[in-house]
Amino acid sequence: MIEDFWKDKYPAGIAAEINPDEYPNIQTVLRQSCQRFADKPAFTNLGKTITYGELYELSGAFAAWLQQHTDLQPGDRIAVQLPNLLQYPIAVFGAIRAGLIVVNTNPLYTAREMEHQFNDSGAKALVCLANMAHLAEKVVPQTSVKYVIVTEVADMLSPFKRVLINSVIKYVKKMVPAYHLPNAIKFNDILSKGHGQPVKEANPISSDVAVLQYTGGTTGVAKGAMLSHRNLIANMLQCKALMGSNLNEGSEILITPLPLYHIYAFTFHCMAMMLLGNHNILISNPRDLPAMVKELSKWKFSGFVGLNTLFIALCNSEAFRKLDFSHLKVTLSGGMALQLSVAERWKTVTGSPICEGYGMTETSPVASVNPIQNIQVGTIGIPMPSTLCKVINDAGEELPLGEIGELCIKGPQVMKGYWERPDATAEIMDSDGWLKSGDIAVIQPDGYMRIVDRKKDMILVSGFNVYPNELEDVMASLPGVLQSAAIGIPDEKTGELIKVFIVVKPGMTLTKEQVMAHMRANLTAYKAPKIIEFRESLPTTNVGKILRRELRDEELKKLGLKK
Repeated sequence: MIEDFWKDKYPAGIAAEINPDEYPNIQTVLRQSCQRFADKPAFTNLGKTITYGELYELSGAFAAWLQQHTDLQPGDRIAVQLPNLLQYPIAVFGAIRAGLIVVNTNPLYTAREMEHQFNDSGAKALVCLANMAHLAEKVVPQTSVKYVIVTEVADMLSPFKRVLINSVIKYVKKMVPAYHLPNAIKFNDILSKGHGQPVKEANPISSDVAVLQYTGGTTGVAKGAMLSHRNLIANMLQCKALMGSNLNEGSEILITPLPLYHIYAFTFHCMAMMLLGNHNILISNPRDLPAMVKELSKWKFSGFVGLNTLFIALCNSEAFRKLDFSHLKVTLSGGMALQLSVAERWKTVTGSPICEGYGMTETSPVASVNPIQNIQVGTIGIPMPSTLCKVINDAGEELPLGEIGELCIKGPQVMKGYWERPDATAEIMDSDGWLKSGDIAVIQPDGYMRIVDRKKDMILVSGFNVYPNELEDVMASLPGVLQSAAIGIPDEKTGELIKVFIVVKPGMTLTKEQVMAHMRANLTAYKAPKIIEFRESLPTTNVGKILRRELRDEELKKLGLKK
């Protein structure tokens, strides 16, 4: 029995099972943690700290405003499009307390990407940063969004700092393009109006959807993974059991450079660390390494959550290497494959081994992780408690240990399905609750697993999924493009970089600069190709389907990675 195989794979002191029904909903977890750790710091950003008690008060003000000044009803969707600022947990937990479903939205999205996500989810409200409000101005009229809430970077700071920083961002750095949203509501006005007002706490059942987290799954256009209260609570408890097993309650300081709108950071920092009452240092712009290192120098941090590309950049920073790492107990990696050389260098620099895990948006997201007590670098560890894994062949048959096949996952953290896409759900999930990951893996006799390859054509850039279909659709809208294909090729810094191949229509001309400008205008920066190659033809099947894998194999041969 597969269930029996996993029972004895957990380190001493870690149970093989969690109780996903320990809490009926996220509201209960939030209320109990905010009461228990009321005076403990919850989040810090830009020099401002809010305690768990203040988080509950502020999220209550946001919830009260939603209930008393809008016609939004429990189950309605609200898009939250914010970077790592204090406003993010306030808005998200406030929305959940009002019974709304949170649609996490990347602040770097283009207007086209925003419009798809808002329309697909049926979002009726939007919380966005002033820096992106000019895009909201274009998009909102094309959607069902009725309420737009705008915040500025420094809105949670003291009046003097707020005016100073917001003015510098707007007038000196010119980072806030002009916009016209006459009916937009200011975030701080909402908190003022909702302050002290009663909240009718929503009481959803555990199977109700809490978050719509958009992903391409393993292929295709972005779909909303329906993550229920139970899914997220299960993964929170699983993270606490394995990833947080070395962390104490109410005393740890966690560096938070990964975006909270990404499900990995959301579940770990907003859920698991809330349960433990620990302190999250929000890094708004991890690309600004000097500013990030300066912030790190202020804290005796005991936990760091990152990914391969960030570890590389930090280890290359002389200022980072000079920091005090004597309190660092836990370093977690996810979102993309961790390279062995990077893990070794990080341990040399910081003294902390990296604990690598594996997951998908569809698994809330953590499916497996290396136990901190026994890390095997190069593997994705063992399944989370109450989680089963198996590998299957193309016929769907389970394979013996040591054989390579598609990784499948079953557990309480596996999503309900894709939002309003039963066909896409049926493609990835079977009637017994097994989720096909699209990744090729092997399970070792000791229970540790290794990812061998990806079954599908998804490209992974710095931990973000990029789907060739989307890139090719955008390229197809450029006059002059006859055929196109997008692939990922190995890159030391980002894991993979995007290369596109284009066949130009006869009699027309097209430059690399024109292609790049078009892609950047229609896609988030990390989806833009780094290499563009023009060809007279592309390899296709006998029915005309472009063979991306053949193109990828050609590139791997050039790099000496494939014979």
